[in-house]
Amino acid sequence: MRTFFILLFITGQLLQAQTNNAHVVYFDTGQYNVPDIETNRLVLFIQSLKDIQIERISIYGFTDDRGTDNYNLALSQNRANAIKKIFSRFGVDDNLISNVDGKGEVLLRVVSSDNLNIIRGLNRKVEINIEYPKNEEVKEEENKTTNFLSGDLSVGDKITLDNILFKTGYSSLENESIEVLEGVASDLLKRKDIYFTIQGHVCCTKNSRDAIDKRTGKRNLSMARAKYIYNYLIKKGVKRNRMRYVGLRNKYPLGGATKYDRRVEIKITYISKKG
Repeated sequence: MRTFFILLFITGQLLQAQTNNAHVVYFDTGQYNVPDIETNRLVLFIQSLKDIQIERISIYGFTDDRGTDNYNLALSQNRANAIKKIFSRFGVDDNLISNVDGKGEVLLRVVSSDNLNIIRGLNRKVEINIEYPKNEEVKEEENKTTNFLSGDLSVGDKITLDNILFKTGYSSLENESIEVLEGVASDLLKRKDIYFTIQGHVCCTKNSRDAIDKRTGKRNLSMARAKYIYNYLIKKGVKRNRMRYVGLRNKYPLGGATKYDRRVEIKITYISKKG
């Protein structure tokens, strides 16, 4: 089975950005006030960004495994909010901060320690991701990609919709992704021979669980996002019998930056010879 990673564009405008810088802030047990030493580290980090062109900033809060889901979700959100306040205090434009989101508890995937206190301490954190625009040379090369369903395709192939960007914690799209999704619908209407499953994924949950949809309060965010794409494609004219949707929770993390796990994929299940 082959896996394709595609780049989708809005009429000559690049949406894809790379995360080239990151910072982590650690917290005391049950606290969301930023410790002095962590504040000093964060201020130095912010000052290093002053002369850099930034696409967007994402701030994600986490807790250790103690406490209820609701408590941890609220605590992680307060930690993320505390970091955003420091960014604002030191002159960072709020419009650059696209996500300020509490993720609740998370377990580190790889920790070379048997000391539970160390592991918990590493999970009481806020992750800050800084995304920069790609250089013009890369943009020119990638803008050659037009039809994401072009070329040889086989049953079992997966196509990751890289620029379908959801609002953090919700099943609705960021505004800039609507036009991208229109392009996806247009391509699918041209390729009537392709039948497929829309697969939703989330990141940063314990034991591969689904994430909570903040609109409904239900722990089914991966399915809600897949269903959003499904319903949108129906409205655009894609036949219902060509597609289905599933939520795969956090069962298949890609590793690396957490944003890559918050994704939607199309898996080809059948290709009709008649079209």
